[in-house]
Amino acid sequence: MDTPPARRAGRREWAGLALLTLPTLLLGLDVTVLYLALPALAEDLRPSGTQSLWIMDVYGFLIAGFLITMGTLGDRIGRRRLLMIGAVAFAAASVLAAYATSPEALIAARAALGIAGATLMPSTLALVSTMFPDPRQRALAIGVWATSFALGMVAGPLAGGLLLDRYWWGSAFLLAVPLVGVTVLAAPFLLPEYRDPRAGRLDPASVVLSLAAILPIVYAVKQSAAHGVEPLTPLVLLIGLGSGVLFVRRQHALDEPLLDMSLFASRALGAALAVLLVGLVGVGGVLFLVTQYLQLVAGLGPLAAGGWMGPPALAMLLAAIGAPLLARRVRPGQVVAGTLALSSAGYLLLALVDGADGVGAVVAGFSLVYLGLGAVAALGTDLVVGAAPPEKAGSASAMSETVQELGVAVGVAVFGPLSLAVYRARLDDQLPAGLDPGAAEAVRDGLAGAVAHQERLSAGLLDQAREAFTSGLNVSAAVAGLAILALAVLAAVTLRHVGAVGATAPVAGEEPDPVSTAPADAPERTSA
Repeated sequence: MDTPPARRAGRREWAGLALLTLPTLLLGLDVTVLYLALPALAEDLRPSGTQSLWIMDVYGFLIAGFLITMGTLGDRIGRRRLLMIGAVAFAAASVLAAYATSPEALIAARAALGIAGATLMPSTLALVSTMFPDPRQRALAIGVWATSFALGMVAGPLAGGLLLDRYWWGSAFLLAVPLVGVTVLAAPFLLPEYRDPRAGRLDPASVVLSLAAILPIVYAVKQSAAHGVEPLTPLVLLIGLGSGVLFVRRQHALDEPLLDMSLFASRALGAALAVLLVGLVGVGGVLFLVTQYLQLVAGLGPLAAGGWMGPPALAMLLAAIGAPLLARRVRPGQVVAGTLALSSAGYLLLALVDGADGVGAVVAGFSLVYLGLGAVAALGTDLVVGAAPPEKAGSASAMSETVQELGVAVGVAVFGPLSLAVYRARLDDQLPAGLDPGAAEAVRDGLAGAVAHQERLSAGLLDQAREAFTSGLNVSAAVAGLAILALAVLAAVTLRHVGAVGATAPVAGEEPDPVSTAPADAPERTSA
């Protein structure tokens, strides 16, 4: 008997997608807006160096730690309900952050923002999968969803700069309030509710083990990026890995696991997660360096630097929307491999940048890098979500987001120290013998330290520091480009069995895969 066609989304669903971009945009804004607010914040609250790091990092730590728990919780209590609860909590925590009167209060508010943010990411993506059961429409909708987060990151410096020119540092956090207000008011009218009627209760031990696995790993990676490998870092990493092993074992033993390990039986899902992880490692590391280049080498202000990030954001937008459309006629593996190859050309441009007048080359190269990111984020996420049954979409969404969070953290941890090592190797022999020890140490710590002490440095030494930083960017981009080129080959090979979006027939001679053989016209298995 023929399979009835999947329900195609109509105007209400596309309007709902537009609404879902608001909380996703908000999460992207919150990642970058604090970079501009930090100097004014530091002058007002006077945090210690350690407190400043926690103000910056606790948000990302707790998002990464709670993603899996919140993704599964949405499948149980309702994805729309969790989205609305999380959005209100995010707005409340934003207000607390805006009016914080001490570093400790701000750290606590940022922690609450991280937990609330972890409810938004998997809820929005799982709702997209519910609203768009047709594979072709779903792929395009996920492309739009993926782009909104990147646009938020780009808009953060611009919006923050405009607010900080007129108001106090806390105003940057209040951007969340109107966006949350629109989301909560419109959600009951535009978004469907979905929960898994067969889901059991959350397993508290699994929640604890998931946090004990993810938080130490992310912490160790980020601390290594900021301070190098300290004596306790291997121990923290071991605790995380050991907890991860216990978590996996417990999931296999439970009838209703927090994370369904059978999802990993899909080759497409495993390959897509690998592509997302490695792809984000390259982007995360180089983004960290490119933003510094624009401000510290080219001498642009935060607002101007944010403006130059517009072309890469546009490239990502085009790829995130265009790649799913192209994947209707060409296999996703070929689309991903092709855009990653273009992305590696972007890394090559970055590897050839020379001096402070290379802004055009940096923006062009990073635009190609973001082109690859757009295709990977859209098609990779769609493959992960498409591999899961509707009742597990929240868990699959959380896996996708966790891998991407980890990829960015690893990218900063790998390429930050690599570029710093090149910087120091280029500069060590050029430090004048009579330089003040404090200034010399600041210069060796990185270009930011050199710029901060520029009144105590000769113009020639500051120029040499900028050249040394650019050399670090060159080497890091070259290494990332080689890794991305290898990833393009890996994507072409491991995803070759996945048919074009909406195709029903597997490749001759290949074993069927849950994604590649899923009928384009499969009936919707969700109910509000």
